[in-house]
Order: sequence, then structure tokens, then C-alpha cells
Amino acid sequence: MKKLIVFAFIVALCNQTNVFSQTKKLTPEDAAYLNRELYPKQMNQLQWLGDADRYTYVEDGKLMVQDAEKKTNSTLLTLEQLNEIFEKQGLESVKNFPRFHWIDDHSAWFISKRSVFTIDLKTKTITKKATLPEGAENIEVAPQSFKVAYTIENNLFIATETEQIQLTDNAKNIVAGQPVHRSEFGIAQSSFWSNDNKKLAYYLMDETMVTDYPLVDIDTRIATVHNIKYPMSGMASHQVKLMIYNVETKQTTAIQTGEPAEQYLTAITWNPDNKNIFIGLLNRGQNHLKFNMYNVENGTFVKTLFEEISDKYVEPLHAATFLPNKADQFVWQSRRDGFNHLYLYKTDGTLIKQLTKGNWEITDFIGFDKKGTNIFYASTAVSPLERHFYKQNLNAKNGTKITTEAGTHYVQPSKSGKYFLDTYSSGTVPNNVLVLNENAKTLHQLFEAENPLAEYNLGETTLVTLKSDEGHDLYARMIKPANFDPTKKYPVVIYVYGGPHSQMISNSWLYGANFYLNYLAQEGYIVFTLDNRGTSNRGTAFEQAIFRRCGQVEMQDQMTGIAYLKTLPYVDSKRIGVDGWSYGGFMSISLKLNHPETFKVATAGGPVIDWKYYEIMYGERYMDSPDENPEGYELTSLLNKADKLEGKLLVIHCTTDPVVVWQHSLTFIEACIKAGKLIDYFVYPGHDHNVYGKDRAHLIRKITNYFNENL
Repeated sequence: MKKLIVFAFIVALCNQTNVFSQTKKLTPEDAAYLNRELYPKQMNQLQWLGDADRYTYVEDGKLMVQDAEKKTNSTLLTLEQLNEIFEKQGLESVKNFPRFHWIDDHSAWFISKRSVFTIDLKTKTITKKATLPEGAENIEVAPQSFKVAYTIENNLFIATETEQIQLTDNAKNIVAGQPVHRSEFGIAQSSFWSNDNKKLAYYLMDETMVTDYPLVDIDTRIATVHNIKYPMSGMASHQVKLMIYNVETKQTTAIQTGEPAEQYLTAITWNPDNKNIFIGLLNRGQNHLKFNMYNVENGTFVKTLFEEISDKYVEPLHAATFLPNKADQFVWQSRRDGFNHLYLYKTDGTLIKQLTKGNWEITDFIGFDKKGTNIFYASTAVSPLERHFYKQNLNAKNGTKITTEAGTHYVQPSKSGKYFLDTYSSGTVPNNVLVLNENAKTLHQLFEAENPLAEYNLGETTLVTLKSDEGHDLYARMIKPANFDPTKKYPVVIYVYGGPHSQMISNSWLYGANFYLNYLAQEGYIVFTLDNRGTSNRGTAFEQAIFRRCGQVEMQDQMTGIAYLKTLPYVDSKRIGVDGWSYGGFMSISLKLNHPETFKVATAGGPVIDWKYYEIMYGERYMDSPDENPEGYELTSLLNKADKLEGKLLVIHCTTDPVVVWQHSLTFIEACIKAGKLIDYFVYPGHDHNVYGKDRAHLIRKITNYFNENL
């Protein structure tokens, strides 16, 4: 048996109230996030006011302002006053404060009722800068000119104070201004304003060569087909260009990114001179990145600043960030040394130095102070389970830790870099906000949320660390049933995800668990979750262990968790179930088929069944193509393991899932039928990759009842 090193370091989920008052029980509706009262309260619109060491927030219909050093606040603007300004200028009033984006210490811009406005608090005036038509999407506001880029269907437009400019008139399957590459590689933005707001870079995607994939709409009398473009692993991918539109000349230029056309364009970054733009060019094999500079006037290639090559994969997730006062220097994030760290470069391609180093990950590069002499970032340096905030001089070797409380922190630095708004939670802290100074001193506590679950009878949550055979720390979370009796034996539900870009265990509110898992525990189950190899924020060796063999080391690590559970006297080792969705659905079925002696019951939603049916960007990153890795695809496919099914398995799928398409589970059902295996199957018509809204309560009842009846 594996040698297990186990320690529990956090207990007592609900220790903030008298145990006798904890009488309420979560309902499936609560577990489906339909009860907003169960969410920890937050400060509304908390942010720094321009360049000042003052911050603002909205409270009780008032925009409040407060100095960093002071404990008293004052009213900057009331909702009533805001509506008076609207009405004086013949504009429609608003029910709530719109989201302000501060321009300076007295003016801001905001969007309300599809229009972009600026407000001057000195003159008490509002100016309409642009109006967006109904259906506008992918909205990008230029932060100086307040022109707005947006899309309607597959075309790109710009709205100004006086006109709507149509930049493209595309044929079907030519798409402008929308996120490309299925939003992998950190791509959430689709158009990019230059620093002077005079040019707009945007993606132009040609999907004509990608096979149509049918999604069926049953709401019509005769079911109709809605085709999406879904490039499966090993098949033809779409082709993307970066275009530059000049607002003044109204001319469009294509950046000449060259061949092959099947490549990925990432990390779009404008040079501060607005004459050049940088693109991360990643090959389809995703193991060779070139960070290139291009001339935006004629679209020509200028130079490659650096390259990154891996024997597995390179995954650029962030654009470059230029120093505020040095137009020839920028910070780049890379995992080239095995962990995500910051590197300082010159625009001629010279690496000045590596700014951060260690066996930990930068999880958020927040930027610079106003002078550009200090950087701010969050990292896992304290623990992979926590996020702490650091300030570091560009000339220093190490950062100064600013946050002190255990937990997961989100920090906003003031422009001066002298003060910080620290919003954090931990397993037993729902949400606190502190004001800190650069010496890591707490000036005052600005906000403390009450425990919204104080009256609920929830079980104890404990975190443990296990050691695998390979020596890896594996973090896990156990939620015990309410009114737990250590002399009894309890069934266990393993809740698993286990895939890349995930971390289920953290020292944040509820220790990273959700209401659903606490609901399952409330129903009498021990609920156990483990972050296996392949999950995030542990370095490349930990994450890339799954390369070309998805599901294999993940199962090995999950079985380390099972071995630990079997050592506990209150665990009924004959009644262990597993539940997961998406990659977790793949893991749930994989565990059920490969370890039928362990898992009595399994439920799997939206499961990947065979990676050849999954999309190129994600699938080929972790598995290579089917032609390059036939053994890996054969090993990981669940279709040829259907004959190993024993016991109870419920597979759930949404009929219009555009991520893990319905074909996955349907082919598995067919394989089970051919193998003579009985299987339970349920679909949610009209839902996409998961079940949300009021129907989610139905899903939770369905899964819980399945465990109740069979486990």
C-alpha cells in the first residue's frame, strides 16, 4: 500500500455561530445557486479614484469616497443626484448606479442602456459618447476617445458620437471581431484599440474549411438543425488573420503572419509608439512560440523578439505589458523554467533579466505603480492553496509580501503604489476587505461579511495532503455529513474534475467547495475531492504529466485518495461513488470502468468519451493529433472499455452542448448496447455544456436520487 502522509489543517466550517442555531438545510434550489442570500456580501464597485490615494464604492444608493489613511467616508454622488443630471439633459433615469470607470480624480465613463457616457463630477454634466444598436456584442471601449468597437453577428462596427461605421461586410463563415481559437490561449478579447485610440486591431477568422457540426433544436414543430463550426482533433482548423483599421484614413491593413495558415495568433500587444504590434505566433502543434513584431502601416514582419519551444506544449496566456515610462521595455509571462514567472525584455528582443524565480507560480500579474519602478503580482509562494500579493522593485531579486491574513487575496494597488485594497476569503472567512500600506500594515478593516450559512447545519470540512508514490503533494478536501458520528460508517461520493486549468482545493470560502457538494454531504455522504496531476498552479511538470495520456496519471492520483479513505474507520469502502462533469465526466467514467471493484456507482455529465471527437486547440495540446498519437487515443478512449462496465452508471448530457458535443455520450451508449451492458442515461434538451437556472435544481435532484437509490 502507498505510504500516506496525511495532515489535516483546517476544520470547523461553521464556527461563527452557536451550534444550536444551525438548523436549516440546503435545498436543491440552494445548491443550484438560486438563493442569492447564500452568497457572501461584497462591496459594490470598490476601486481607486483615478491617480489619488482615495477609493470609491457604492453603498445604499450613494457613491462613497474615502482616503486611504482615514476611517471616515463621505458622499461623492447619490443616485438621486445622478438621475437629476440625467433628467436635466433629457436622458432616461437609472435604477442603480452604473459601473463607473474612472478617467481621473473627478470624471468617469460608464455604459447605460446601450450608450456610453462620460460624467464630470465638478461640472455635474453627462455627455453621451456613443450609442450601441440592439444585439451589439464583443464591446470594446476606447479609453480616451470613447469610440466603441462591437460586433453584430459576424461583422465588426465602430460607434462614435455621430455615426456607426461598418468595418466589414463578411460572407457566411467569415467572422470579424469575435474571440478566435475557441477562446483558448487566454483569448477573451477580440479587438484591441491602440494606445492613441486611432487604430483598431481585430481578429478576422475564416471558418469555411471547418466541417459543420449539427446541433438540433427541438423547439420547432419540425426539429431544425443549427450548424456550428467544430474543428475536431486531426481535422481542418479555421484560419485567422489580424487586421488593422485606421480610424482617420478608414483604411484596413492585414498583418502578414505568413504560412502555414493553420496557426494560432495570441498575446496581441500594441507597441507604445502605435506604429508596431506584437503577436505570439504558435504553431498548430502548440510546441513552438514566436513573439513577433509587425509594422501596422503595411502589415510587414519586422522581427522575432524571442522563441519558446517545448517537447510537450507551450501555452501563452497573456499579452506583454509595457512599463509606464519606458516605451522600449515590457514584462512577459512564461513557464520556461517550469513555473509561471515574469521576464523583463527590451523591444529589440534582449532579455534584461528574469524578475521572479522559485518553485511557485505567478497567478496574476497586476501591473506597475505610476512611476513604473515597482511591479505587483499574486502568487502561490506561500502555498498552492493560497494567493498572496507582492510588491517588487524592478531592481530587486525578491518581492515584499503585502498580504498577511491566511487565505485567497484579490488586491487593488493605488496608482502611487503606497496603498492597497485587499479583498480576501478563507475557509471560514466569507469576505473581508482591508486597507493596507506598503509596509504590509493594516490601516483599517473596511468590510466584513457575515457568514450567510451560519444558520445551516453543515458538516465539517477538512483539508488533507497526501503523498503519491512519485512523491507529489496531492491536496484533497473532505466534507463530512452534518451530525457526523465517527462510530458509524458512511458512503462516499468522490467529486472529480481533474483536468487542466482547474484547482478545486483552496483556502478560500468553503475551501473551494460549492453549495452542491455541501448539499450532498448534508444528505449523508462523505464528499471527497482531490486535485490530481494535470491540474493548475503547481508547475509544468505537475500539469504536463498527463501529456498524450489523458486520464491515466489522474486516475492513479485519485486512487491514492481512495487508499487514504479506506484507512478511515468511518468510511464504508463498499459504498464509494464518483461524480463529475466535462473532464470530470471523462474521469468519472474512466474510474468506473478501470476500477469497477472500487466504485459501486458513478454519475457523469457532459463527458469526453473519445478525444478524437474533441476540438483541436484543447485536444491536440494535451493529446497531439490522432495520427501523431494513435496509441494514446486508443488507451484513453472509453468506447473500447464499455465491456468493462459493472454496477450502476448514469450518463447525463445536454442536447445542444457545443463544447463536449452530444456525439460523445451517444457513441458510448451505443458501445454499451453492443457490449450487452445496461446503463442509465438522461438528457437535458436545449441546454448547452451544463445545466443552469431553475433546471439545475432538477439536475441536482437527479444525481442525488441516483446515489440514494444505488449507493
